[in-house]
Amino acid sequence: QVHLVESGGASVQAGGSLRLSCEFSGVTYSKYCMAWFRQAPGKKREGVAAIYTPGGSKVYADSVKGRFTISQDMQDYPKGTLYLQMNSLKSEDTALYYCAADPASWGTCGFYDYDHKGQGTQVTVSS
Repeated sequence: QVHLVESGGASVQAGGSLRLSCEFSGVTYSKYCMAWFRQAPGKKREGVAAIYTPGGSKVYADSVKGRFTISQDMQDYPKGTLYLQMNSLKSEDTALYYCAADPASWGTCGFYDYDHKGQGTQVTVSS
């Protein structure tokens, strides 16, 4: 059973940085995507960043390219941690951020409805 728990959300000033973490377990697929999504009140869910295993191919939303970095640590396989380093934060980055996992075999990831999702962690950026 896949289990995802996010942490690291906080209230920060615009221009600041945060690192979100997602501790996961049970992701035993040989090929899979892990991603960060976000949803602000009254807005649609938005894919932020995703990483493919094996190989580590990454994709980012245009709105975060150059500011956010996704990475993962699998040293304790099948447990691991997914990270999202967020720099140069803007007020429009304010949202509930959650991580997601999905089996995938096509070598790269996209932003679609993943099978497994966490509960989320709140990021609030004030200008």
